Amino acid sequence: MNVLVRDVRLVDHDEVVEDAWVRFADGRVTATGRGTPRDPGPGVRVVDGDGGVLTPGFIDIHGHGGGGAAYDDGHAAAARARAFHRGHGTTRAVLSLVTAPLPRLVERVATVADLAASDETILGSHLEGPFLDPGHHGAHDPALLRLPSRADIDRLLVAGRGTIRQVTLAPELPGAEAALAQFRAAGVVVAVGHTDADAVTAARAFDAGARILTHAFNAMRGIHHRHPGPIVAALRDDRVVLEVIADGVHVHPDVVALLFTAAPGRIALVTDATAAAGTGDGPSALGSLAIEVREGVARVRGTDTIAGSTLTQDAALRRAVAAGVPLPAVVTALTSTPARAIGRPDLGHLDAGSPADAVLLDSDLRVRRVWIAGVEERPDDSGIGDGTAP
Repeated sequence: MNVLVRDVRLVDHDEVVEDAWVRFADGRVTATGRGTPRDPGPGVRVVDGDGGVLTPGFIDIHGHGGGGAAYDDGHAAAARARAFHRGHGTTRAVLSLVTAPLPRLVERVATVADLAASDETILGSHLEGPFLDPGHHGAHDPALLRLPSRADIDRLLVAGRGTIRQVTLAPELPGAEAALAQFRAAGVVVAVGHTDADAVTAARAFDAGARILTHAFNAMRGIHHRHPGPIVAALRDDRVVLEVIADGVHVHPDVVALLFTAAPGRIALVTDATAAAGTGDGPSALGSLAIEVREGVARVRGTDTIAGSTLTQDAALRRAVAAGVPLPAVVTALTSTPARAIGRPDLGHLDAGSPADAVLLDSDLRVRRVWIAGVEERPDDSGIGDGTAP
């Protein structure tokens, strides 16, 4: 399909180009420019952006589901959750899997491998467990956590067939150093998270090759002026990308803005969304745990423990901008930074030759249109404009 999107503010590469246009053909960006584009000729669909904001498609490297479905629950559930998030601008995603018994995790990793083979918008899986610190288990069942072993990791890697993109690991666990090396050798990006690590231990993990901090500030030590913890270690290391959940609950908006200032170009805005995203208040589940959503906040039922989120990436964009973060920096945190973090620098921008993944937003930064490989999403399939985002 050939498409010309004109009269837009193109936000890409940390800058805004006014009165811009972008052309797609055969699933790729073929040209960009500014001003009045030349006559596109026959067979080209012209889309008038009416001065809206055009960005690369959003990339979520940490989310568990949405629209009432979880990525843990098989092909149909994953398809439903992806459709929901595509409608909110997330054109490609890593599917996060919550802690579960190892045989079940092996099955789920294999399922995601199957999905990734047939759907290029699925970038692989993220194991957010079971190799986590029991004292910082968050909304993971502590009874299912385990120490990393070579045999267990081998089972997961074999099942994943090269599609495990990321693993969250507490680096202070016995066996974590060897596990980090084993995952890295298999091409898996290691993230420090759900951890009791101090700054020295976290820095040692980053020196050993860990490259992401899982949902900064959550399920880890905070920043103390005498005990800086893993967050400061990540901020001081230019090799590390910090995941941030900008839902106004996990991290205060002022702190979100501070992180963007402290680590420019190294913030990845993730949703950590559960199946409850887009379904309103009420009961839901995250893995083996029952959760309850109250006023848009998901918590483990009967506790104050936050259990993922109900966030979408377009809502994260609006919240970060409202916190005072410049729009180009926010767009980078939704596109090229997460893509780079998982080893896909080919994604997350609208250069000629890039995949034609794009999001058109109105003046209020709400999603109007979404394209994936140059094909526009159908609103009735994706949930565009359904009003469910925070």
